Amino acid sequence: MLITLPIAALLMSTAVPPTKTEPVKDVVHGIEIIDDYRWLEKLEKDSPEVTAWTTAQNDATRATLEALPCRDQLAKTITPWMTLGAVGAPRMTDAGYFYSERAGTQNQGVVKFRSTLAAQPRTLLDVNALDTKGLTSLDWWTPNEQGTLVAFGTSQQGSEMSVLQVLDVGTGKWLDDKIEGKVSFSGWMPEGKSFFYSGLRDSKDAYSRETRFHVLATDAALDKIVVKQTNPSEIPGAGPSIDGKWLIGSLSRGWQANDLWIAPLQLWFETGELKKTMIAEGLDGRFEPVDVMGNTLYVNTSFATPKGSLIAINIHHTERENWKTILPERKDMVLEGVALAKGMFVTTWSKDVCSQFERMTLDGKILGAIALPGLGTASISTDHKRTEAFVSYTSYDAPRTIYSTDLLDPKLTVWAKTEIPGDLSGYTVEQRRAKSKDGTEVPMFIVRKKDMKLDGNNPALLYGYGGFNVSLTPMFNPTIVPWLEAGGVYVVANLRGGGEYGEDWHRAGMQGNKQNVFDDFYACAEWLVANKYTTSTRLAIEGGSNGGLLTGVATTQRPELFAAAIIAVPLLDMVRFQDFLIARYWTPEYGSSEDAAQFQTLYAYSPYHNIKKDQRYPAMLVTAGENDSRVHPLHARKFVARMQAMSSNKVAQDPIMLWIDREAGHGQGKPLALRIRDEVDQWSFVMSQTGACR
Repeated sequence: MLITLPIAALLMSTAVPPTKTEPVKDVVHGIEIIDDYRWLEKLEKDSPEVTAWTTAQNDATRATLEALPCRDQLAKTITPWMTLGAVGAPRMTDAGYFYSERAGTQNQGVVKFRSTLAAQPRTLLDVNALDTKGLTSLDWWTPNEQGTLVAFGTSQQGSEMSVLQVLDVGTGKWLDDKIEGKVSFSGWMPEGKSFFYSGLRDSKDAYSRETRFHVLATDAALDKIVVKQTNPSEIPGAGPSIDGKWLIGSLSRGWQANDLWIAPLQLWFETGELKKTMIAEGLDGRFEPVDVMGNTLYVNTSFATPKGSLIAINIHHTERENWKTILPERKDMVLEGVALAKGMFVTTWSKDVCSQFERMTLDGKILGAIALPGLGTASISTDHKRTEAFVSYTSYDAPRTIYSTDLLDPKLTVWAKTEIPGDLSGYTVEQRRAKSKDGTEVPMFIVRKKDMKLDGNNPALLYGYGGFNVSLTPMFNPTIVPWLEAGGVYVVANLRGGGEYGEDWHRAGMQGNKQNVFDDFYACAEWLVANKYTTSTRLAIEGGSNGGLLTGVATTQRPELFAAAIIAVPLLDMVRFQDFLIARYWTPEYGSSEDAAQFQTLYAYSPYHNIKKDQRYPAMLVTAGENDSRVHPLHARKFVARMQAMSSNKVAQDPIMLWIDREAGHGQGKPLALRIRDEVDQWSFVMSQTGACR
């Protein structure tokens, strides 16, 4: 039975002192803007005043959250679901199989190795042993083809400032090679003793990325540079082909387009000349290289095919008229990826936001599908020397399972699965569609109890993202189980701006079309109310990063539609966002206030600038990470300060709360205890505000 006490009876919020104002006037394209809280743009390390202000906010938020009546029981209920084990799909090498695994109580996953699938696993890399607090995260790892070495990156406290190191599989020892500067890995050379990587030339300059080449046991300071970043909104990168004969490079121009080139590596090694042959330059589409085989470069592209196609390009005759379509665009599904196996490709398709696999020869002959357990999200691990493969599958009601298979006869055999402490058979997953403001149908997944009465009185949480070509596909989320058990409805909206229906869907929600994303979100909320899944006084919303912008906009544009909002690691000052951290990378997606026309769009929806005096807003929990290297915590600080000052919200009933995590960044790499604390914070807040506390 749900407890539906008045919200004021549930909360005993702690008030914070009024935030001082120090008005700063800007005139942007003829519009005068007064910013009262510019002083909150400093990091704590640079301002004792910001530190003191943040401490007062954090203390008040912590006191409020700790006093919520559902908190203690929720912590007991959610912990078993947060301590599930997890296993990743194996990566195949000449020596054997590498995979990640996290025991239920471990803070971070570990890398393990088996010489055969039946062999006993051996732990190779366990960052939990490096740090008792769990604040060291393993960001990525890649074995060489021989399986003798593993390159990996670690960072501290969610900073994502990865440091590259190399582990010797035979001895278990770390080599002396160590490369700093937010490093990402680009690929091993075939001999397994050298590699390409990308890193920052200056760790304090987010736009100083370079691709370099490193030979083991040499001084990284002398590594040869391949390409350098010259434009803050364009990201260069390059990596070797499987055979090591070619360097394949790209220049990203946002999430909708990139240039692509190829260059012979032997010439570069011998003379230092990078003789680029441009495959695609200035074209309006994405070009994702699969690899080079013989004289043919295979590319998955959205150019002129918004739902994707696979093309083959003769590297000696790269003119567009010589491009050959191997796999044409399909109107009812999106080509999400192409994996290379021995003698074939495995293509991953998305149809109505669910995964499908298909096998094909290198010249485009379809060999047949790979049957999946249901409607969900799947990925595949292949190797160019083998027909052996591993499939990872999950859905809202299906914990992740890893299957082994042979692509010549692709029957799935369970290799590893997630054991859960409960029964999911009482839940159902539906896919429904809402009609947006302009008539576009917007799909959403709804998870609930099978026997739920649709009487309009159920608490509900609506989650969204809507940007950067990201698709929200069905994934098992163990933290929603206590919510479902409490009678809650969990909804994931597939908004424009994402990649669920191809590049056209993405572009319909970026830059000048961004309002479509918000309208799609409101349409889903209104559909849930109209169809008696919930009501506005029991409907909460959640989003993080770009999704935090979404929920920030939703609370300011449609405050009457929602009871509560989680606004996590958000962008909220859209007039100044491009001036901080790595945000110029995102101007192709959002635009920039430096452009007069784009400023008009950004200013019209910027949450920080659209708070109205004496308006009652949904209760809010706004979160940020002090060490975030992507989204600056200034957004959360300034927004909360202005919202607290201007709204008519009552502290004891619908508080505006801020939580700045001083041991975290954008959310990646948090230790288990902090992840559990965050989930308990957020769910107890949502349950209290929607009347779902037991």
